[in-house]
Amino acid sequence: MTQAMTHAVPQAGPAAVAPIEPMLFRQLLGCFPTGVAVITTRDAVGRPVGLTCNSFSSVSLEPPLVLFSLRKASSLVGAFREGEGFAINILSQRQDALSGRFASSRIADKFEGVAWRPGPLGMPVIDDCLASFECSVHACHDAGDHHIFIGEVKHMGGGSADHALVFYKGAYMMLAESLRTLVVQGRLGSADLDEAYRTLYGTLLRLACDRATDAELDAVEKAVDDIERHQGTDTLAQRIESASRFFCAIADAGHNEALMLMAQTMTSILRERMTHVIPVLPRPDLFPLRRRVVHCLRRRDADGAVAALDELITKLRKDAPVASPAAAA
Repeated sequence: MTQAMTHAVPQAGPAAVAPIEPMLFRQLLGCFPTGVAVITTRDAVGRPVGLTCNSFSSVSLEPPLVLFSLRKASSLVGAFREGEGFAINILSQRQDALSGRFASSRIADKFEGVAWRPGPLGMPVIDDCLASFECSVHACHDAGDHHIFIGEVKHMGGGSADHALVFYKGAYMMLAESLRTLVVQGRLGSADLDEAYRTLYGTLLRLACDRATDAELDAVEKAVDDIERHQGTDTLAQRIESASRFFCAIADAGHNEALMLMAQTMTSILRERMTHVIPVLPRPDLFPLRRRVVHCLRRRDADGAVAALDELITKLRKDAPVASPAAAA
């Protein structure tokens, strides 16, 4: 009787895996459009508190479970962990100002001037939202730098018949689509855009000189390294991505959520201009200026960093060797 022969299949060794770059990870996650919600609860003394969130998701129909995630560094972690429940308020397009208000770290009382009412569980339910879900806390899980809160829906309701507020690639979708149309049609002038870049990123550089951590400055420098390393062989799309990372790293280092949102919008404009309006050839002549920005940030020299950025923007517009989209790609 013969026995079946078995052969061991050689196992491939573990492939070298590049570490996940946080900034690129965030940008790629932004490719998935999400709705926007304000998550609310009450603090230890019963005051309404809340924050803007786009990590809301359904979990189960039976029982009806939903979840959202919250940064461990958030000042509201204690309120949500110690509270008996929370409400999820789904925002409409008309409520983009509410999204900005509840996302701001500068506004102490987020509910001042906001129309809301206590739900059956006592949680703050914001008026005129597309939908609201009042939940008891079902579970809370630790997950990296976030907590995941799972809620069991106890009460729910619908309100406005408006369209949903959608967040996509760092901007509200309705805004991003409008900006893309304006850029492609040439209705946003170069002079106005240059002034906006100088004003916004000049402010962010000054804030970064005061607030940035060494790790955040390392991220700015790494973005410059990537631009220089791959500039000669990259496609147009890759060059756009590299340029975007440089400006996104500066925005992150500024530690201002409202300005970061504006910077994300400006990055969307940059992408559209480089794709549809002024695709350019590699610019090794700009390498020293980006290096000077990094050098000044390291020295906490705000005036020097702003001056280097100003010169960078000037040279980008003045001396840009423009190529056709086909040639640039």
